[in-house]
Amino acid sequence: MTQWIRFEHEGTVGFGALAGDGIEVYEGDMFDAPTATGTRLGRDHVTTLTPTAAGKMVALWNNSRAMAEKLGQVEPPEPLYFVKANGSYLATEGTIRKPESYDGKVVFEGELGIVIGRVCRGVAEADSARHIFGYTCVNDVTAAGITMQDPTFQQWTRAKSFDTFGVFGPVVATGLDPATLFVRTVYKDQERQNYSIRDLFMQPARIVSVISRDMTLHPGDVICCGTSLGVGSMKHGTTVEVTIEGIGTLRNRYEDA
Repeated sequence: MTQWIRFEHEGTVGFGALAGDGIEVYEGDMFDAPTATGTRLGRDHVTTLTPTAAGKMVALWNNSRAMAEKLGQVEPPEPLYFVKANGSYLATEGTIRKPESYDGKVVFEGELGIVIGRVCRGVAEADSARHIFGYTCVNDVTAAGITMQDPTFQQWTRAKSFDTFGVFGPVVATGLDPATLFVRTVYKDQERQNYSIRDLFMQPARIVSVISRDMTLHPGDVICCGTSLGVGSMKHGTTVEVTIEGIGTLRNRYEDA
């Protein structure tokens, strides 16, 4: 397993692999045979960025058995998804900010994120694993009051794409078996979510295959697998943490002004 991290150091963006409390710096293409430079940096000497510069973030709705049961929904025959604007991305330790144009509740949603490693178009489910680079933690932040407020048009894109609402990191980890993973979300020092990826109707290999039939996926793109029970609204000055073993903890503060 390797945990890849993107960072800024002395005005330059770089990437590397975590090694203890430091970063082994690499060069080239993270997704295509990168080369170790021999340089090592302390994590406290860099600013952590989102682990990829994703071209797009695709996110699933109604992909949790437990959530579907609670809401009286059934398993969808195909993935129900939306796209979060790439201007919404936020790294770990960044501040999630309430939009000036919105005065309702803002909700956290802890999720597993799939990171694409190879150009992916019309891929069979059996071949999906070769196109998945690794996995990351996601907080799919949502302006919950916007989605259904207009009866003529459901505003998923707007509700999900405000600046700072596409939170993911701190790393992308390779070599993980997603079926063994649990997503744990802690809000205000209280556990709010702790669910198995086995709870999801559609597992990562199927998700990648089906979405790749709709659109081409590129290295660095992120797919959010959907969330389960325990989501909730955030209050000014509070902190939310999404933890997945093998990936780490995505930690962010929320401010409403």
